[in-house]
Amino acid sequence: MSHDVTHTRTQQEYEYDRKRANLGMRNQVTVFALMIFLTFIAFASVQAGMSAYLVAPLILLFAAVQVALQLYYFMHWSEKGHGMAQFFMYSAAFIAFTMILAFITIIWW
Repeated sequence: MSHDVTHTRTQQEYEYDRKRANLGMRNQVTVFALMIFLTFIAFASVQAGMSAYLVAPLILLFAAVQVALQLYYFMHWSEKGHGMAQFFMYSAAFIAFTMILAFITIIWW
């Protein structure tokens, strides 16, 4: 039967998969360390008693960067085959940003 055929990987395939897994793990650990550092900066800026007009946008910026990094690296968007999910998420983010900007403009104008 054709479904009983097994494929044994060659040494080159094994080494390629291992190298790709190591690179992916290294990227995830690096991004995790970066997100911890951004969180530390946000906490330090609040603890230092900086102005709320500076701290609030800083925290929102760091939060946006962390969301983008989590989607790209931890949800494996950096890999092939996730184009449709990326399209829908980026479209939703664009629509949400446009609506928030429109509401802010309406309220403050």
